[in-house]
Amino acid sequence: MTSFDFVTLDVPDVAAAERFYTAAFDLGDRLRFRQAAAPSTGFRGFTLSLTVSQPANAVAYLDAALAAGAASLKPAAKSLWGFGGVVQAPDGAIWKVATSTKKDSGAGVREYDQMVLLLGASDVAATKQFYVSHGLAVGKSYGRKYVEFETSPIKLALYGRKALAKDAGVPEEGSGSHLLTIGGDAGRITDPDGFAWETSVLAG
Repeated sequence: MTSFDFVTLDVPDVAAAERFYTAAFDLGDRLRFRQAAAPSTGFRGFTLSLTVSQPANAVAYLDAALAAGAASLKPAAKSLWGFGGVVQAPDGAIWKVATSTKKDSGAGVREYDQMVLLLGASDVAATKQFYVSHGLAVGKSYGRKYVEFETSPIKLALYGRKALAKDAGVPEEGSGSHLLTIGGDAGRITDPDGFAWETSVLAG
């Protein structure tokens, strides 16, 4: 299984980002930061998601993010598929927190089951083939709509760019850098949509 260990976000202020993400999500070494150097406008082509076990946990994360300075894109609410909400961090990254369960089984805590990076692909099938050719195994695939790879501890998935923007509650338009780099053992590669990987070196 391909290791996908961390995400590096390019941010305007590293110290401010560290304060926000510790207060909002507290994901430890799954997130890294560096000073933003490239211009970017609008939708950056990705979302980060935390899947949780119950609605109260989603609310705990979303409330903490809002209190720390995030903006609400989709307030926490029930839907056909479960319960969740979407926020935008001060650095512009979009985060979704969701669960397939609609009822709580206990008090809300900031604990998550899976962290997922969803990449908005211009051609899901072509990007899927790119990753397969670089050794990633497909876990789930729904034609040209959605692909999930067997990566750990962070899950990598592909979704059509337009559909991903709609799911996040933002316009599809955007240009410039993604301001994100994937840390793992797939090698130094850049996919068809410009998402780059760097070698994973986690401090032990």
